[in-house]
Amino acid sequence: MDYRVDIIIQNSSNKPIYEQIGSQIKDAILSGDLSEGQPLPSIRALANDLRVSVITTKRAYADLEAEGFLETVQGKGTFVAGGNKDLLREDKLRSIEGHLQAAIEQGSALGLESEELVSMLQVLLENE
Repeated sequence: MDYRVDIIIQNSSNKPIYEQIGSQIKDAILSGDLSEGQPLPSIRALANDLRVSVITTKRAYADLEAEGFLETVQGKGTFVAGGNKDLLREDKLRSIEGHLQAAIEQGSALGLESEELVSMLQVLLENE
């Protein structure tokens, strides 16, 4: 019994397809759309659904397994690994920090003061 995963491949993206697949599966786990122990489609089934190479989906699954997000049980399939919410949260926090660091660097290049950047962030948060 495979769980259907909604993955959208963007050919215009600079990100390789296996990374697009992996990041969307991670996002689904973090949002709770995929929960611990939930089965994922087989590598072949996902490749057919997405119309990509089996090698591409195998790479995405292998990377996610190496990072601790998925686990494969021989003869049974691939499942969402347990205890990965904290790993995913840390992964997302690092990503946010990277974006904030880039914003700080861009602001600094424009000569913006820290207070101006904080003010911009507060305005964006209020509009959220």
